[in-house]
Amino acid sequence: MAVEYDLIVIGGSRAGIYAAVAAAHLQARVALVDLPTTAFPEASSSLYNQAIAQVSRVQAQLWNAEQWGIYWDETAGRLPAPTVRFDEAMRWAAEVVSTQFEQHSPAILGSLGVDVIVGQGEFYRRPHFGFMVNERRLRGRAYLLATLTAAPVNEIDGLQTLDYRTPADLWQQNPQDLQKSWVVIGGSSTAIELAQTLVRFNAEVTLVVGGSQILPRADLEASDLMQAQLEAEGVRVLTESPVAQVRQIDQKKWVQAGNQAIEADEILLATRPQPQLEGLNLEGVGVKFDQQGLVLNQRLQTTNPRIYALRATYVHIAQYEASIALKNALFFPWFKTDYYGIGWAIFTEPQLAQVGLTEVQARRRYGKDVVVVRQYFKTLDKAQILGETTGFCKFVVRGNGEILGAVIVGVEASELIEAIALLMRQNIKLNAIAQFPPISLTLSEILYKAALVWQRDRFSRSKTRQNFLESFFNLRRNWSS
Repeated sequence: MAVEYDLIVIGGSRAGIYAAVAAAHLQARVALVDLPTTAFPEASSSLYNQAIAQVSRVQAQLWNAEQWGIYWDETAGRLPAPTVRFDEAMRWAAEVVSTQFEQHSPAILGSLGVDVIVGQGEFYRRPHFGFMVNERRLRGRAYLLATLTAAPVNEIDGLQTLDYRTPADLWQQNPQDLQKSWVVIGGSSTAIELAQTLVRFNAEVTLVVGGSQILPRADLEASDLMQAQLEAEGVRVLTESPVAQVRQIDQKKWVQAGNQAIEADEILLATRPQPQLEGLNLEGVGVKFDQQGLVLNQRLQTTNPRIYALRATYVHIAQYEASIALKNALFFPWFKTDYYGIGWAIFTEPQLAQVGLTEVQARRRYGKDVVVVRQYFKTLDKAQILGETTGFCKFVVRGNGEILGAVIVGVEASELIEAIALLMRQNIKLNAIAQFPPISLTLSEILYKAALVWQRDRFSRSKTRQNFLESFFNLRRNWSS
């Protein structure tokens, strides 16, 4: 019996939609099974959270407008201070999300050649291997798991006995509750972003992290600066404080973190999200799990070779994985993932963006053949004009200029890191930046200035070059006399 589809994508995440549209563009017959989720799924909440965070940034800029000579003049009919009307802010954020997701409506996807099916389903073995949804048996040559992410079922003692929030439902409550006391649990990028947003809305915020730094994947210097920024804005940060239990006592919630008991009105669980894979009967079709989740090879195949899956939680990395899985599923499973030169960022203020190896990782791998160069945003004319001078750019390179990694903490770091990521993917060395002066006044000057620092440091380390040039100019001066 012939298969019905070349590819069946299970899950309506942005990466899943990307894969379905790309497959249809290649003339493959593709179905997208959009599993029912909560009314406010993770894909929407990520965009919604960033939209609300933008409101907090604008408010913070207005509070600091005096640095540009701008004052709130009551006699001119303006408010004496910038305030947020949360109902209007949330309505605007909802419109942003709605506008974005209208582009991925079933009608639009259908016009692009994607067969969209909404319903809960599961894999089956007999009489033929396939996926059943809405009592309809779908058969595909290959399958791609691209489900929406959700907060993991946490093993914190007492968590299931009280009401807590997740990033997906944070804004679905009375706006007045946002200005209460909060304990934010987790060292994920979302936890850091939301802790800053809440404190800017006058909430009392405690950020609880189990590890020794707030962002375990980040460069230590960058993580420390981000922690200092949060603390300067009023966030209480507790590191090395794993949460052992939570309790509801009277009208307050209590969190036992390390050796401290913290009282709060609300708890926000913002640990790293996990794919929604429950109810798909994956074990029944030979898909295995380990402590990290699905067992995947470098081709993104599960232990059932006809079922592919995405492991990344960052949208852009998930889309990259989708492109690899798509080629393997539609053609031949020859393509492997290569994450070298793919960066990531968190959208705090200032932003933090990173690509490649950290300084510690590079020194562990390459020993003494590692050079670190820094440049600070306060040296940029553009940053001074914007009033955004906090932060730095840090390159980790080998002695020959090969870029091993970079981290940027500062304004528009997420945009600037892309240029470095492209250089790394194309194996272009740091010296190329020093030979390519950027437009002035721009923030990209920080990359150029950092490359010049590396050039000068490289020259100062080379006694042979210094001696040669000294002899050369001595000789020229003697010729001129």
